[in-house]
Amino acid sequence: MAKIIAIANQKGGVGKTTTCINIAAFLAAFGKRVLIIDNDPQGNASSGLGIEKHKVKRSVYSLIVGDCTVRETIMHTSVEGLDIIPSNIDLAGAEIELVNLESREKLLKTALAPIDKDYDYIFIDCPPFIGLLTLNALTAANSILIPMQGEYFALEGLSQLMNTIKLTKKILNPSLDIEGVVVTMFSSRTNLVNSVAEEITHYFGKKAFSTRIPRSVRLAEAPSFGMPITQFDPTSTGGIAYKNLAEEMLNRNRDTYTPIKNLSALKRKIK
Repeated sequence: MAKIIAIANQKGGVGKTTTCINIAAFLAAFGKRVLIIDNDPQGNASSGLGIEKHKVKRSVYSLIVGDCTVRETIMHTSVEGLDIIPSNIDLAGAEIELVNLESREKLLKTALAPIDKDYDYIFIDCPPFIGLLTLNALTAANSILIPMQGEYFALEGLSQLMNTIKLTKKILNPSLDIEGVVVTMFSSRTNLVNSVAEEITHYFGKKAFSTRIPRSVRLAEAPSFGMPITQFDPTSTGGIAYKNLAEEMLNRNRDTYTPIKNLSALKRKIK
């Protein structure tokens, strides 16, 4: 049975998509069967894995509105063991279209039921706002992974996010749990960043991952080549950080995995 993890934070620019792509790619490198659902109209997870969004005919939108089955939307990526249900601009109008549909918050959960045993982990990359797309993800998910940037404004939106999770648990998905909170764009040289990171750790306790994702030029460059960091530069500081985060998550779930003997061997030649 797949574990479904929504990656969400209503604040934009905190590294949701970067975290989604790279933790999924490393889990695949550890031998897990992984699926990403690009639930964001911007489609950055799709383009970040080399999918040409303008050529996508069957997307998350097609799935949610019932135009096709879930298996018809799945695309393989260049990463062995990692598939994706892509997104494109069609998803931008879904919020309006879904309003009048029955059980509109449960459409994604219902659509994913047939592939429950096809994957070990399913990640849902959510848009940077709380709407029907995000509520569908939280209703379908077993847990939520929250990337938080190491800055003061990240703390300001925390109460709103926690309230959304609380309401979702109460009304739509009683079993929803917090998978963990990961500090992104971390720099230990900045006192404010250190202070915010410690505040996040204090607030969430054991739910806060000890792995922190540093600011990294290589992480920022990888999507422009349509590659996760595993293929672009796995031995970079960003690559090693996401490897450690994936291992930490697997250990928390008491999930065995195949160690990576040669990290640099994952790197793919850039054409």
